[in-house]
Amino acid sequence: MSGGRVRTRRAALGLALTVAAATALTGCSALGSDSSNTSSTGGGLEKTKIKVAILPTIDTAPLWLGQDGGYFKAEGLDVEAVPAASGQASMTKAISGEVDIAISSYMPFFVAKSTGAADLQFVSDATSISPKSFAIVTVPNSPVKTIKDLEGKRIAMTAKNTASDLLAKSLMKDHGVPIDKVNWVSIPFPNVAAALSGGQVDAALLPEPFLSQAAKSAGAIPVVDVNSGATQDFPLSGYAATKKWVQANPKTLAAFQRALAKATSDTASDRSKIEPILVKYAKIDEGTAKLLNLPAFTAKLDPRRLQRVPDLMLQMGAITSPVDAASMIAPQATN
Repeated sequence: MSGGRVRTRRAALGLALTVAAATALTGCSALGSDSSNTSSTGGGLEKTKIKVAILPTIDTAPLWLGQDGGYFKAEGLDVEAVPAASGQASMTKAISGEVDIAISSYMPFFVAKSTGAADLQFVSDATSISPKSFAIVTVPNSPVKTIKDLEGKRIAMTAKNTASDLLAKSLMKDHGVPIDKVNWVSIPFPNVAAALSGGQVDAALLPEPFLSQAAKSAGAIPVVDVNSGATQDFPLSGYAATKKWVQANPKTLAAFQRALAKATSDTASDRSKIEPILVKYAKIDEGTAKLLNLPAFTAKLDPRRLQRVPDLMLQMGAITSPVDAASMIAPQATN
């Protein structure tokens, strides 16, 4: 090989090493990453601190476990839980930008999509109804003894077109009870037991932990289990974010999904991990925490299963046009 060719190859090699070093020092700027928006310690996440709107329900247990167990920290995330009074309020916080992600029953998310109020995407599943975890209840001195007795009675629900509203109506329809002959009373879940005891309502649809708490404080007894008929194993709640946020934060979203999926798996497989979490965050006493009928926890979003929600909503008149659930599912992280 001639001396000229050797010098040429050495020069080319030197140039290649120089470019590689420059690329490493600039954080792969050729890929378009924004150094002002990327943490040097968060594995290239667009955001290392995110806010998640939560509800005072069991559905949030995996997220609490994710915080306490270090699941989010392991993914380079610092997750701040922001309490919301209802699913609607939780969703509104995400739409306004007050939080990054929100948990709610699925109904408000589909209403927002159907009406064009917001372009939301589901980032993770949360819970589904399981046996005895959600029921229409009454108290011993109520005139309601069976579901047939609900006609003409006062039934508590949190708000129109929420899970407590539509699931009760679906059950009534399954049993031939006219839903237009019921007096629906809007009452937050924590206040339902007192309303039943005080005779303000004749019955109510309650999920855990409010179901067990109402049984303890008001002697509430089940009239019908929601886990039956058209609502058996029904998808109940999930996490969502605006499409804009999802598109702007793909790495942060994937990190959140991985951590939440692991926490959800551990929550579903080991009850001993969830009971202390419920005592600490949901303010449930230890005795009640041991007796709760837990919902089914899951993180994976199944479009066919999820389609049951907007289909039921369309049937019940909560939305006026079909909604494709699959179109609302954000990209899912791979472990």
